[in-house]
Amino acid sequence: MARVALVTGGQRGIGAAISEGLKAAGRTVVASYAGNDEAARAFTERTGIPCYKFDVADYDACAAAVQKIQAEVGPIEILVNNAGITRDATMKRLSRQMWEDVIDTNLGSCYNMCKLVWDGMTERKFGRIVNIGSINGQAGQYGQVNYAAAKSGIHGFTKALAQEGARASITVNAIAPGYVDTEMVRAVPPDVLEKIIAKIPRGRLGTAQDIARGVAFLTADDADFITGSTLSINGGQHMY
Repeated sequence: MARVALVTGGQRGIGAAISEGLKAAGRTVVASYAGNDEAARAFTERTGIPCYKFDVADYDACAAAVQKIQAEVGPIEILVNNAGITRDATMKRLSRQMWEDVIDTNLGSCYNMCKLVWDGMTERKFGRIVNIGSINGQAGQYGQVNYAAAKSGIHGFTKALAQEGARASITVNAIAPGYVDTEMVRAVPPDVLEKIIAKIPRGRLGTAQDIARGVAFLTADDADFITGSTLSINGGQHMY
């Protein structure tokens, strides 16, 4: 029986590529989404990957969703914490609500989801967890104090949890993408985007598939000696 993989925020952008990549690797994949019913429906129709709607920042909503997924699909043995939002502003304009929204969604969701699948993974003596961080969690970014803090927290969360899971054959790793050619990045003004690309030694933006290949590698059954690591996929922009 194929292992069940849950990808949060798994129906658009990088998340969609991860979901499709894991399906191509032989996993039974389900994706979560927060609000765009039309996009989720179109994704399921195109890929055959079912989508479950819930707020990853809400622990009770996560608990209900995990219970439903495991009843309908099977035990979750692979978890990719990809869901995330931005609420960019300099400190002068950064409200407490903008801070909490990003911390709760980007970092709090890692706790929520890992907590809910952890006991099952421990009992089965198998688990693969990949948390999607960011180059901006490693290097920082102007106007992204909340986002950089959340993503940096993911890297520390990953290293600590990996130590707890190692004896039970649960690996916990992170991926730190650089600038990837997604809707959000394409919305950047052309002159600003040109300056960003000029700082990438590889000379291009990343693709969602670049990140998906990293996830497939880290979640393979035989990738059991890689844990607590952060895989930077950024074209050489930040070597950390």
